[in-house]
Amino acid sequence: MTFDNELLARDLIARTERAVESVAHLVMDSQIAFKIDDIVDAVERALPADYPVPTAGERTRRDFIAQMAQDIMSGEMYEDA
Repeated sequence: MTFDNELLARDLIARTERAVESVAHLVMDSQIAFKIDDIVDAVERALPADYPVPTAGERTRRDFIAQMAQDIMSGEMYEDA
């Protein structure tokens, strides 16, 4: 299966943004702390079975999602926008 890296990145960003928002609502409602891995797990669970698995050297898809989640939560994702 071939895929466009830019489209894949944009899709993963959108999915990660939704997961961050969802987890943030859960935190507000429950007052239970969360970890970045909770967001990564939420994104991974929602992916279709045939979703591409991009890697860059030693980095896995989970690594990419974790970095995206951190960048979204810190605001770094939007600094150049």
